[in-house]
Amino acid sequence: MKVVRSATVAAWLALSLAGGAWAQAAPAASQAAASAPAPSFHVRPADDAWHARLPRDADAATQAYLERLPADAVARSNAYFEGGYWLQLWNFLLGLGVTWLLLRGGLSARVRDACARIGRVAVARDALYGAFFALASWVLTLPLTVYQGWYRERQYGMATQTLGPWFAEQLIGLGVSIVMFALGTALFYAVMRRARERWWIWGTAVAMAMLVLLIVVAPVAIDPLFNTYKPVSDPAVRSAVLAMARADGVPVADVHEFDASKQTTRVSANVSGLFGTAAVRLNDNLLRTSLPEIRAVMGHELGHYVLNHAYKSLCELALLALAGFMFAKWAMDELLHRLGAAWALQGVADVAGLPLLLAVFSAFLLVTTPIINTIVRTQEIEADRFGLNLAREPNGFAEAALKLTEYRKPDPGPIEEFVFFDHPATRHRIHDAMQWREAMGTP
Repeated sequence: MKVVRSATVAAWLALSLAGGAWAQAAPAASQAAASAPAPSFHVRPADDAWHARLPRDADAATQAYLERLPADAVARSNAYFEGGYWLQLWNFLLGLGVTWLLLRGGLSARVRDACARIGRVAVARDALYGAFFALASWVLTLPLTVYQGWYRERQYGMATQTLGPWFAEQLIGLGVSIVMFALGTALFYAVMRRARERWWIWGTAVAMAMLVLLIVVAPVAIDPLFNTYKPVSDPAVRSAVLAMARADGVPVADVHEFDASKQTTRVSANVSGLFGTAAVRLNDNLLRTSLPEIRAVMGHELGHYVLNHAYKSLCELALLALAGFMFAKWAMDELLHRLGAAWALQGVADVAGLPLLLAVFSAFLLVTTPIINTIVRTQEIEADRFGLNLAREPNGFAEAALKLTEYRKPDPGPIEEFVFFDHPATRHRIHDAMQWREAMGTP
């Protein structure tokens, strides 16, 4: 469930590990092409007669669905998603460049000292430094952010905003990040100073606590800054989704829609909530599809909630965070021993070392990408199968999966899927649906 940018170590992990809600070299394009969306993604339509002729055999039915993807649509999807592999590398290398720029010549240490003169106490100093780091890293990475988040999305016809509104939302996100980095950095380094040599253990605990807080707060306080949420106006959609939710004991009284179409053409939905609460939300792009597709997607999302994926993810991420902090302790000790004096750093609990700590974590997360993706992908498969049993819409599920090919390569190789995919590939998702259809004897 993809989505979302935060400021504490917990949020850094969350951003790196979060999967999309139902939810990347690009072809050459002129500057003019980026000023207006490219032609929309398309799938060859299918009517009731096509579905009636669909083979009962799961393999044959899957192939029939995939053959509805035009060659140009598949080529564009492949180029977009494979370009994302390189973007992971460029983002990592750019992050290392930002770290080097801030540490070289003691710049980070001088900023720390300036923050100390203004803040006077350690907590205030660290909060000010966190705010500085959020702003500095945002500015230094802005060119790649504009290319990746706006220009490239326009190239591939998925972004619906012009540059002005898109940039305005980036400024809102920056404001949120500054506040969260300030608070998160102050808390994290206060714990580090108190824990001393055991900072990596307590750091894991703080990171996970902040991640839980982010999961609880984001739907209420952050998401509405970017989109308008309101009850679903279509009574057929509302009653269908609520019936599925109540059938599995999901404690929800209404279904909400949000205006994602002002930003993107992608369909998405989510069921969020912890500690006995739940919020069911789907975007207006999904509402423009058929009721069987909506039921299939929402059955999947309800599956995440019923199968306690949020709690299981927190447990898995806690283990991953602990491993990451163990690696960070070793790496920080080595780097500070060799380069700490040159960078005027005073130890691992020195907030001026924050860029270095983040660089170390970035390296850890890059190396563990296949593990992270497998954790998410496994839960997505479970939610797919739960949704098929709940919604009983195998064809609706397959139609929705075809639409996701707009931004996800439909038929990768097994190693490629293992390393880079945090969701099952289109072929595998449709095949699961067709196996269910074959076994259950449904139309």
